[in-house]
Amino acid sequence: MRDAFGGVVNLSMIVVFLVLVCGYLAFNVNYTKAFRVKNHIITTIEQYEGNCDVGTPCRSKIQQYINQVGYNASNLDLTDEDYVCDRTFGYCYKEFEVQNSSGAYNEHNKQYYYRVVTQINIDIPIINKIMPGLRIFQISGNTKAITRFE
Repeated sequence: MRDAFGGVVNLSMIVVFLVLVCGYLAFNVNYTKAFRVKNHIITTIEQYEGNCDVGTPCRSKIQQYINQVGYNASNLDLTDEDYVCDRTFGYCYKEFEVQNSSGAYNEHNKQYYYRVVTQINIDIPIINKIMPGLRIFQISGNTKAITRFE
């Protein structure tokens, strides 16, 4: 009986270890996808100088890249913070005006930067039921200052 009990304990320890290692690897793969998507969105917004409204080449380039990478985080929701969100592709961005106290630019040439937010997709039903509003796994980044000439 002693050998049977020892075998069950050893087997349960191996199973717990495998679950932890597989969960860590899955988290790293999803983190890498979210980080790469965020960087691509920032680069594209800078390339198109902030003109990423619906139906623009900027938006279609971002959507094409997201489909190519396989990123999916449709549960991202930042509407309470005035972000512009594309829920089907799982990213949000917000425009901020650069506060420049030196007066290096005039009112016609204001500078803006964008904050882009993506989320690591963790779609494990048990964790989603325990912590439904978990937002600590969001990745955000800012663009460089963009000058719009009018």
